[in-house]
Amino acid sequence: MSQAKGEHAILDPALAPPFPQAALPVLRNPQLRKNVAHAIDVIQAKRGRLVAEKADWQELREAAAAIRAHVLENLEFYLEQFEERCTAAGGHVHWAADADEARQIILEILRQAEATEVIKIKTMTSAEIQLNPFLEAAGIKAYETDLAEIILQLGEQEPSHIVVPALHINRSQVREIFARRMGLSHLSDDPKELTNAARAYLRQKFLSVPAAISGANFLVAETGGVAVVESEGNGRMCLTLPRTMITLAGIEKVLPRFQDLEVVLQLLARSATGERMNPYTSLWTGVTPGDGPQNFHVVLLDNGRTSILARPKHRQTLKCIRCAACMNACPVYRQTGGHAYGSVYPGPIGAILTPQLAQMHHAQSLPFASSLCGACYEVCPVKINIPEVLLELRSEVVNQERSTAGRVFDPLYLGLRVAHLIFSRAWIFHLAQRLGRIGLRFFTRKDGWIHALPSAGGKWTQTRDLRGLPPQTFHAWWAARAREGK
Repeated sequence: MSQAKGEHAILDPALAPPFPQAALPVLRNPQLRKNVAHAIDVIQAKRGRLVAEKADWQELREAAAAIRAHVLENLEFYLEQFEERCTAAGGHVHWAADADEARQIILEILRQAEATEVIKIKTMTSAEIQLNPFLEAAGIKAYETDLAEIILQLGEQEPSHIVVPALHINRSQVREIFARRMGLSHLSDDPKELTNAARAYLRQKFLSVPAAISGANFLVAETGGVAVVESEGNGRMCLTLPRTMITLAGIEKVLPRFQDLEVVLQLLARSATGERMNPYTSLWTGVTPGDGPQNFHVVLLDNGRTSILARPKHRQTLKCIRCAACMNACPVYRQTGGHAYGSVYPGPIGAILTPQLAQMHHAQSLPFASSLCGACYEVCPVKINIPEVLLELRSEVVNQERSTAGRVFDPLYLGLRVAHLIFSRAWIFHLAQRLGRIGLRFFTRKDGWIHALPSAGGKWTQTRDLRGLPPQTFHAWWAARAREGK
């Protein structure tokens, strides 16, 4: 696959610009914002209808949250049980401490299989470790098979959503990409025709490529099995036709029992795409002679997850089942889409997961990319208190900044110190109010709004208007009322 434009900005938090800087181009792109808002409205409406029909929805959430919390408290036990059962069924389990080790393991497996091409069922974990460009550099071409991922791969674009990666692209733009890259000049933008074009493009790959890479929605410790859910059937082709099958999964994906799937699959489908059940749910355990892949490997990826697990307040981040409900409910994501987050994990969950995976060395602006309205917590099927984690991470970022050498000369730091002085003394606060009222008169329009401010204030009015200060403060009004004996 040719490397997507700006791919490192999405996949490598160290190279991504701060959220406010990355969000500006999106805010100035009305077509992209329209595409995102339309797609979110459709998903939210479907989800709302199907959640409403479940009288036990809150009980399901409680059960799923308890299952995921129990797993994280006993993760070592369940991972070892998964390895034992998977190996007994003919699979091979590999442990990868970081992205580099995972890439090397996968490359060695593909070389042993003499594979120069590989087909993939959508896996964000492979994007997390930047697997595609790594394989290409090693001479192995990777073909995405999910329809949205095909669109992004051929269009050399970046994903903007966990469940619907091409959510920001409308069908006219898809038609242009397919017509240009597939040589189909007479292709229309009819969804059925576009789907048929993608199917024809992939058919030969399904039949000829000897190796496949998948993600995993869940790993089942009790059976050593893997579960993948999808909507198109491309995953089923990847999981059954190749001779060599590699599943890359984060260590947090494990569930204790097969029975637990009954709970999480009901929540996942409704929360992700507004369906009662995913059209394709694939479950497999090890190797079956003469049926499906005969060389099966599972790569269990840590890549910073153990460090999150060790922190009790942050551990709940790993409960995530990647449904994207938090994104669809988030007012910030609705305005910016996923590209502004600079990570393969966008939205509210990305705002808490990405900085922690980066050991708080990068992506420090993401915990502030939230209004803390709590909508994400209300819709999360496993009850991750994202606002709580956001506040913890914000505190860590501020503490990092305080300890940075030379911080005393930083304008933001000086501004916060001045604000602390003003708010800590009533007489200074009232004086600042009077001075501010006098100064802001010069920028307040006749309509009572401030549309532009100079210097640092311009960053605020660049994307929003500010209501002008009233002629009288509440304290002044209250004092005058007291004098009048009211």
